[in-house]
Amino acid sequence: MPRTIWSGAISFGLVTVPINVVSATEDHSIRFHQYHLEDGGRIRTRKVCELEDREVGQGEIGKGYEVTKTQVIPISDEELRDLPLPTAKSIEIEAFVPLESVDPIRIGEGYYLQPAGQVAAKPYKLLRQALARSAKVAVAKYAWSGRERLGLLRVRDDVIVLHAMRWPDEIRDPAELLPPPVEISQDEIDGALALMDTMTRDDLEGEEFRDTYTDALAQVIEAKQGDKPLPEVPQAEEPGKVLDLMAALTESVSRAKAARGETGDADVHDLPKKQTAVKKTAKKTPAGKTTQKTTASKKTAAKKTAGRRPRSA
Repeated sequence: MPRTIWSGAISFGLVTVPINVVSATEDHSIRFHQYHLEDGGRIRTRKVCELEDREVGQGEIGKGYEVTKTQVIPISDEELRDLPLPTAKSIEIEAFVPLESVDPIRIGEGYYLQPAGQVAAKPYKLLRQALARSAKVAVAKYAWSGRERLGLLRVRDDVIVLHAMRWPDEIRDPAELLPPPVEISQDEIDGALALMDTMTRDDLEGEEFRDTYTDALAQVIEAKQGDKPLPEVPQAEEPGKVLDLMAALTESVSRAKAARGETGDADVHDLPKKQTAVKKTAKKTPAGKTTQKTTASKKTAAKKTAGRRPRSA
């Protein structure tokens, strides 16, 4: 059972939902310690008072705001807990918005909100079902770890999830990172859409979404522990220079299809041209003089073209 990080309540108008907050994610990364290369001794960080030049224990350490080098205003944990903020002890819902209106760059870590006891069961279920039925998310304010934060509440598997959010002024303007103006042809757009279509899937499950870095690191540690040879480094393909964008898109589509076990040529570059050719032929054919053979040929050509046309959405 995950440890409770914070306890408080969700305020939804005049409705109060007592909740416990637990982390919704786990970190499986391999951790390293610093050690002395000469003798293998651990290197540790010690907390030393600059004035007395001695190590101090945790009980002697407090928080403070430095006004000047010689003036520090001490702030106790009790004073931080008793800040004159309505969000100090509750998650205050401010508004409900469509999820698509929230830029994902503003969404951070996720936490599960657990109803605190039987008294919270009914209002918790009410808020959960209202969120699910409305297809909206709640935007709220709350105060944790010495600062007021903005959060997003949504439903996941019948549980209310709180995501930390960035304030609007914490998002940097990316305008200075934009590339210089370039022209993109319709053929290139169609080719990119065709590549996206071959790489589209319904979920994020599978070997390609596994943490292979941690697996490789574990293999190195295991080999060194058993005095075995280190695993061989796989030869990575050299990234080629993009000289012909259409050729690169066509080759990418072919490789993506091959990786999925699909067969058939992926001639992305010819798709727009074949569509144009069909249109010109249709204009030249006089009305009322179309033979059954010509009509059948057109239907066959149209079916082939439609089958190879990349999706537009």
